[in-house]
Amino acid sequence: MAIVSRYTVALHILTWLAYWSEKDEFFPSDRIANSVGTSPVFLRRILGQLAKAGLVLVQHGGTGAGWKLARLPEEISLLDVYEAVVQTPLFELHHSQPNPSCIIGHGIQPALQTVYEDSEEALKRRLAQESIRDLVASSLEHGKR
Repeated sequence: MAIVSRYTVALHILTWLAYWSEKDEFFPSDRIANSVGTSPVFLRRILGQLAKAGLVLVQHGGTGAGWKLARLPEEISLLDVYEAVVQTPLFELHHSQPNPSCIIGHGIQPALQTVYEDSEEALKRRLAQESIRDLVASSLEHGKR
């Protein structure tokens, strides 16, 4: 699954858990998967990454097993989620070395590296400004339409 899609699924999971967090209970992955529209098995892989980052708690065992937020929704930024589930850079350079004797081939990677680094930093700054709580509010507003 693409980085962006995995990130979107992680945000959906946390937004769903935040919406139901007032109940202070653990929710099974099949119930969360029903909202996301994906398999509980795939969902658990992403939940594992979120748990490793300290964003969700897991409770194992029969009755009451499941997942819940580890922090308040306003304490989880969209950047926290990005850093939890995206392990590779947003942009990558060529996998093979461009021709160094070509004027463009020689300079393209340094030129792109600067643009890519600046772009990713701008994205991270923006994601740091929004929280899961903000996403719940926005989702509810859009859901009314």
